[in-house]
Amino acid sequence: MHILKLNKPGSAKDQLSIKSVQNNILMLPGNRYRAVIETSAVNFELKSDSEQDALIETYQSFLNGLNSPFQIIIRIREIDLDNYLEEMHQKALREKENIYRSQIENYAKFVAGLVNVNKILSRRFYVVIPVDISSRQDEDFASEQLALKVEIISRGLKRLGMNVRQLESLEILELFYGFYNPGQAKVQPLSEKALSLMHMAIVKERP
Repeated sequence: MHILKLNKPGSAKDQLSIKSVQNNILMLPGNRYRAVIETSAVNFELKSDSEQDALIETYQSFLNGLNSPFQIIIRIREIDLDNYLEEMHQKALREKENIYRSQIENYAKFVAGLVNVNKILSRRFYVVIPVDISSRQDEDFASEQLALKVEIISRGLKRLGMNVRQLESLEILELFYGFYNPGQAKVQPLSEKALSLMHMAIVKERP
């Protein structure tokens, strides 16, 4: 979405080159605006040959119908199951029936062993939709253009069998937090209150 400028001193906001995040729109310096759509995946390999051919044809038609670029982001994260395993442990302690307590403990051991051998990964898919305007145009124009592009691209993705939704302002901030603080985001996700404070700070600093 934008290159992190590690060699330039200043706030995180300056390094990320974020101007503002308002009304579900990411605003970047230079009159650049972005909307972010989260979409589900399609398991192409499980489709029959005819379904695969139809899917390829639909996707080709979708791409040919677009008059502007977009960016696809695949975010892969290792799932932290420590909290889940702790919940299972506490549940086992509260269970009075020996047979059920034993089942819970065996299940927790199975999950813990599975995680030790194989990393459990989650994949999320995003489409970033850009609109760049001239200095003579205003934010309302950019917002209208983005809304139109979001609608067109969403319809095309739905025809491919995907579920789509546009990220809200706080979700966009959380996405940046996860990108640039992956280790911390894994063990300490941002609360809604923290995200709201980040959002207020960015809006307040906006020139």
